[in-house]
Parts: sequence; structure tokens; C-alpha cells
Amino acid sequence: MKRYLLCLSAFLVTVAVQAQPGKTSRPNVIFIYTDDMGRGMLSSYGQQIVPTPNIDFLARGGMRFENIYGSMYCAPARASMLTGYSDVRKGKFALNRAGIYINYLKGQLTLPEVDARLEHFEQSEQPGMVLPQVFKKAGYVTGEVGKLEWGFATSRKQMAAHGWDYYYGYLDHRMCHGFYPMVMFENGEPVRIAGNTRPDSYLDSAALQGKDKPQYAENLFMEKAQQFIVSNKDKPFFLYYPTNLPHGPVSVPAIDPLFANNPRLTTHQKMYASMIKMVDDNVGRFTHLIDSLGLSKNTLIIFGSDNGHWLYYEGKQPKYDNITTPFYSDGGADVFNGNSGLAGLKETNWEGGVRVPFICYWPGKVPAGTVNRQLVANYDLLSTMADLLKVKVPDQKDGRSYLPSLLGKPFKPRDQVVFSSFMGPALVTHDGWKLRTYLLNNKQVFQLYHLPTDKQEKKDLAAQYPQKVDSLKQALTKACDGRLNNGIFYFTRLPATALGE
Repeated sequence: MKRYLLCLSAFLVTVAVQAQPGKTSRPNVIFIYTDDMGRGMLSSYGQQIVPTPNIDFLARGGMRFENIYGSMYCAPARASMLTGYSDVRKGKFALNRAGIYINYLKGQLTLPEVDARLEHFEQSEQPGMVLPQVFKKAGYVTGEVGKLEWGFATSRKQMAAHGWDYYYGYLDHRMCHGFYPMVMFENGEPVRIAGNTRPDSYLDSAALQGKDKPQYAENLFMEKAQQFIVSNKDKPFFLYYPTNLPHGPVSVPAIDPLFANNPRLTTHQKMYASMIKMVDDNVGRFTHLIDSLGLSKNTLIIFGSDNGHWLYYEGKQPKYDNITTPFYSDGGADVFNGNSGLAGLKETNWEGGVRVPFICYWPGKVPAGTVNRQLVANYDLLSTMADLLKVKVPDQKDGRSYLPSLLGKPFKPRDQVVFSSFMGPALVTHDGWKLRTYLLNNKQVFQLYHLPTDKQEKKDLAAQYPQKVDSLKQALTKACDGRLNNGIFYFTRLPATALGE
């Protein structure tokens, strides 16, 4: 495997040296989208244990966003980002159940049977124009490598309909929670991965890293992503790279030497740190390849994450009621401080569950070394790219373009950002007021925080400012299409049997 990767690297470098800069004036776009990468895991956001020099390079040479919101977990974040709709809307996109492709791997379903069972999910979507279609309309070649599209199970028909010229990776989110896949999908066709024989690779742990599973998913992704860039170096291209790192369970081919002898870290913590370093190393490979192809000044590189941090590497955690006692990393609850000291984790509507890292790097266009503190949502990306490419989007999206701000020009910030969670939706205003809800167990809790003076959400001001609560409640209800509950509108409630489970 190592010899194969070395040969591939040598091939790519040879091609790069021979390549000429692309002739297009439109920028290539590479979007590296990490999975559960808490903002506090990056040096530029305060990480102290794991250095991330390649991502830091993007931040120093570009723009780091401080006040951008994703979603509370992966599938709605991806759907929201790709469709341009917030995840509290009803009927704009749908999510189904994971696991149907596991039954294909076990021989219990054929691929045509999988397609047929996912057809209802496809019919339930009303997303309008989606992100790859924006690039297609502008004449770009589009490619996606990694954790493909949205939904917990993505159909081959959906991938084709949404405008991907090329794709490679997982179509099932249960499969992509493992790192030694038995099968990947390339342009609709299953590709067997030699040596990987476990259909349940999503159960990965150190105990499953046997001699029968030598091929690690991230290495396969990088090979295909680099090939896509080299093959399309003379055309405008959009590469969406949704890696499944550093989502758990923690699993790496080997602990990086940088952490091997660190007495502060447990084995699982060393493995997780190695996963973070692998992400950073691969960002460096992307920037090196683009530079060697002479495309640096004509390529916008975006680095982001879907949601907030999660503790895959820690032991059993205390229970938090998520009303008066959210998670905090203070006091050693998280050795890495992956949520950068904010309240909460993934799946919650606390800041630590939804604030994400986001960096844009485009030499000569994006002002170097800048920190953008304006309010931004993950569902703004589609509108921003459409603005950049002069593409008219026919449907009315929730997102708005932040292109002027990205280029260092005056920009009127959006008024508010909204997002869902399993406990209830939340709203944040441009001046830092946050209305947070907890609507489980027949509770109707509305909390008010002023983030500029209380970033850890420790002082609920709802009793002090009841009129502010009422006005924000009205705004949040309107954003949720007039129906304020736990905010989860986007599930297609197919029974398990419908997907072959």
C-alpha cells in the first residue's frame, strides 16, 4: 500500500511540473468539509496540543470566520449547506434512515432494490437548485469525493440529478462511520476495495484493524481527489471533499510519532490527535498540488466543518440536563478543549454544538490574515458561490451572499441565523442576542443570552428582558414556517423495514 501511494505521489508531482496554469479567469473551488471537527481542534482557533500548520497557513493567507454556524449534526448540516435552506424549514429537504447499503453488502438486497426503496426519499425532496448545479450552470466540472451528499442513505439517482460529473465514496452514513470500507461507489458503480472484507466496517475500533483491512478510507479519498484536480487542471472545477475525519470511532492505521510518547494523552486520545493531524497533512497536500500546477492564484480553497465538537476519545461523561447544566470542557472534561470553551457539544443548540471553523483562502482576492466576525450561516454558501459565478438561482433561498465581505468590501450582515437541534431550535441575531429553546418532555423553555458578553451562555437573561424574548420567539416561529416544536422537520419517516433493515 505504501509503495502504491508513493508511486501515485510521484505521478502527481510529475504531472504537476509539466502542467501549465489554467486559462480560465473564474476560480477553481476546493471545499474541504470535515466531519465533527470542533473549532477548538485547530491551532488558529486555540488548539494547544495538536498543531495544524497547513490549516493555519490557509488562515494566515486568507480569512478566518469567527461567527459562523453549521447545524447540530452531520446530515442536516450537509443538506442545509448544499440546498441553501436552513434546517428548521419544512419540506425543503428530507433525511432518511442509514443502513440500507449494509444489506446490499451482506447480499440481502440488490442495487436495483436499493434504488427502488430510496425512490420515495427522492420524491420527497423539494430543494430547488443545489450547490453543484450552480457550478454546472457556470460551466464548471464538478466532483465530490468522500461522504457523499445528504441523507443517511444517498441514492445513485440523487447523485446524478444534483449535477455531479464525478463522485467517489460512501453512499451510506453508517458505512462512512468506518474507515476500512468493503465497497466504495464511483459514478454509480460499486468498487470493491481489495483486502477490506468487513461489511460492518462502521464498527471500527483498534480491535478491528486486522491484516484483512489494509486500505484506509482517507488514503483512497486523497488519491481520487488529487486525480480529479490533475485531470481537470485546464478547466474551471469545483471539488467538494467531505472527508469522514475526524468522526469517530477513533481509528487510524498508526498513531502519529508526534503524539506517541505524550504522557498526557491516552491511547484513544493519541489516535484522535493523529486523525486531526491527518486532516491537516492532507490540506497541505492539496495546497502543494495546486501550487505545483500553477493554480494557486486562481483557486479558492475553503475549509469548514458540519457541526460542533464530540468526545469520541474520552471516557464516560456525566449527564447534562441541557437546561441549566450544559457540557463545558473546563476542569478536564475534554483534554483538547475541542469546542474552544463554549457550552455544549454536537446535537445540542448550545454554541459548542453549532459554531464551526471556517476558512477561505484565495491569494490576491481574499485579504490575508483577516478575521471575519460577521454573522454567517452554513446555508449562505450556495448564495455566495452563485454571486461569485454570476449565476441566477431560480428559487428563493434562506442563504444570502457574503461575497463582498469575503473580498474585503463593505457588507451588511444578515439579521439572524436559525438552526435546529433535537431539543429545540435556536436563533442568533447579528448583534449577538440568542434565543435558545428546550422543548422536550413537555417543557417549554426559552432562554436568552447575550453572546458578546457571555460567550459561554452562563447567564440566562430571559426574565430580565421578556419583550426581547417575545420578539425573538416570533422571529424564530416565522423562520420555522410558523410551527415551533423541536425544529426537526426534515426526516422522511420511512419504517426500518422499508429500507431492508
